[in-house]
Amino acid sequence: MKPAPPYDVSVFINCPFDPPYEPMMRALTFAVYDCGFVPRSALEEDNAGEVRYQKIVRMIEECRFGIHDISHVKLDRSTRLPRFNMPLELGLFLGATAFGNDRNRGKQCLILDRDSFRYQKFCSDISGQDIRTHSAKPAKAITVIRDWLSIPAAQNEVIVPSGSIIVERYKFFENELPGWCRELQLVPNELTFTDQRRLTELWLKAHPWSQTVP
Repeated sequence: MKPAPPYDVSVFINCPFDPPYEPMMRALTFAVYDCGFVPRSALEEDNAGEVRYQKIVRMIEECRFGIHDISHVKLDRSTRLPRFNMPLELGLFLGATAFGNDRNRGKQCLILDRDSFRYQKFCSDISGQDIRTHSAKPAKAITVIRDWLSIPAAQNEVIVPSGSIIVERYKFFENELPGWCRELQLVPNELTFTDQRRLTELWLKAHPWSQTVP
């Protein structure tokens, strides 16, 4: 197994995995990478020998940062029951900061929702947290993530480009993605999280911040 990325640049992404959310997931992944950090997800590994809950706990342990999008807490059309995976993983992350060792107590998280104060209707216990909204718009989510990660980046004397710049870079990446897929014999709508992450890494290597994006 490939070694986990360094703890101080690892960002655990807790979000829905359903197809309607895929554009937002791509935007989150790109924004984290373009800010100089490494996105992590339970989707990056498929090991039937490891219980999913244990895998999530391990990944949270390996990440200093966490992005938690609770915007898709809604009733499932078939079961008429809500899905609470995202709030559960947020609770695990917050629990690590409260009861963990010194390293875990230094974790930082960003909580996202679709609209302001919507979370108070289904998870009021986090009312004391600074919840940020993205209005279901990837560009807005990118800007929010950039502003959040620019603070730890600045502590390492790194100045991250403004959110609007990263948004334009993401649009350029999305436009070029089909061509990259054809070259690598990948089908865009069949990309796994690992495929998406690797393509993002390759694109960013070819288009560093210093390069002007048309």
